[in-house]
Amino acid sequence: MALQDVCKWQAPNTQGPSPHLPRAGAWAVPRGCDPQTFLQIHGPRLAHGTTTLAFRFRHGVIAAADTRSSCGNYVACPASRKIIPVHQHLLGTTSGTSADCAIWYRVLQRELRLRALREGQLPSVAGAAKLLSTMMSCYRGLDLCVATALCGWDRSGPVLFYVYSDGTRLQGNIFSVGSGSPYAYGVLDRGYRYDMTPQEAYALARCAVAHATHRDAYSGGSVDLFHVRETGWEYVSRDDACVLYSDLQKLPEPDKEEEEEASRAHPEPASPHRDSRLPAETERL
Repeated sequence: MALQDVCKWQAPNTQGPSPHLPRAGAWAVPRGCDPQTFLQIHGPRLAHGTTTLAFRFRHGVIAAADTRSSCGNYVACPASRKIIPVHQHLLGTTSGTSADCAIWYRVLQRELRLRALREGQLPSVAGAAKLLSTMMSCYRGLDLCVATALCGWDRSGPVLFYVYSDGTRLQGNIFSVGSGSPYAYGVLDRGYRYDMTPQEAYALARCAVAHATHRDAYSGGSVDLFHVRETGWEYVSRDDACVLYSDLQKLPEPDKEEEEEASRAHPEPASPHRDSRLPAETERL
């Protein structure tokens, strides 16, 4: 007599559903279906957004961002940090998937540190941007979502680069990334000047992010502000976005002040007086 007959043991039904979860790394995938395609079709659709901006001016580079991390209609974290320091003279804004941004900035920090040990000096901002875009371009098409503005100061002065996960690399003076970027661009294009003072630059960055958080549903929380100088980056402030927007609404609009000053300096000429004694035929002409 077999041992299973003595113990009255029966083999488990492998055709039916198992009440136990599979081991880690052994999740079942439907036959004939590629895992990436399966997740794209049947996976959750979670909208996310943010507002980050950076601009270059005479006294360095300004980086500002909101602090709301969203996952669909759920606010995952109202006080996250979206501006990540890379080294003393370089930092970057993060937009996209939070996990992707965090891990790739760790990779960038490691690679820049290794280069500094080998070459005896840190690479330029352009070199860091090229390194990051080259590394991420190898993962093109694998749902990697990283959009960043690298803000730094090197031997050539203040430098600003935009890098995307598909390998795109652009150099410019103004960049805004995220779902609130159209609103931020509207404020930046109106008030940006290269020869601004630091206080004017701080006010412009706060104003742009505050207006974007007011109009964009996925942006909010607070406004983080950083300034990259020749001596290194500096954490300027963190202000509540709602309070900041309310304070901005109380300020007088600059266009109205300019119009009032222009009207006082150049008064309009008096309208010509029409003679009421003119005949009706002349009035009709």
